[in-house]
Amino acid sequence: MSAILLVEDADRIASFVVKGLQAHGYDCNRVSSGEEALKLLPAVEFDLVILDIGLPGMDGFQVLSTMRGQGFDVPVIVLTARDSVDNTVASFEGGADDYMGKPFSFDELLARVKTRIKKLTVATASSDTLRVGSISLDLMGRKVTRGASEYELTTREFGILEFLMTHPGQVISREQLLSRVWSYDHDPQSNVVDVYVRYLRQKLGSDAIQTVRGIGYRLPNTV
Repeated sequence: MSAILLVEDADRIASFVVKGLQAHGYDCNRVSSGEEALKLLPAVEFDLVILDIGLPGMDGFQVLSTMRGQGFDVPVIVLTARDSVDNTVASFEGGADDYMGKPFSFDELLARVKTRIKKLTVATASSDTLRVGSISLDLMGRKVTRGASEYELTTREFGILEFLMTHPGQVISREQLLSRVWSYDHDPQSNVVDVYVRYLRQKLGSDAIQTVRGIGYRLPNTV
């Protein structure tokens, strides 16, 4: 099930969009401010963001700029009442993938959502190598290189690094790594993730994976 984050302060519009997307099989989370969105993004693996521009406090342009600056490359559809050429250009220049003006047709929004998620799926499936900074991960050969050095990884090490590399710049919690790499409910008090991250650092360098105290780990965009 694809996860979508809706950032919209108008309750009526938000309710309409959330119910519609859920009815078509999407897991849709809604927040009403940019600040809430930026807090949630590192904690949840979203496939798409629908972002209103006219938000209270931090507006959508600021949210988009901050997202891209922090390395979040999740597709973004801008949804706004400010339907003008200047705003359209500003949205795309700021890193948006699509743009819709209000009022809008839900059927059109749904079509755009499907298109963006399909493109994301195809792009992910077609790539045999992940690259972040100086690190390259060969998904077929199950090997990793950093600079001129090549390393062999265990299954767990590979799983952790692959997950971090598909979310460069994002903070990934220990719970997310346990769920994805170990694929079952593991004791949340276990330090098994920390142990395997230490193994990866011993191979790739101490700067390869950053610890975000109390939350989890992050692979820097420029590692």
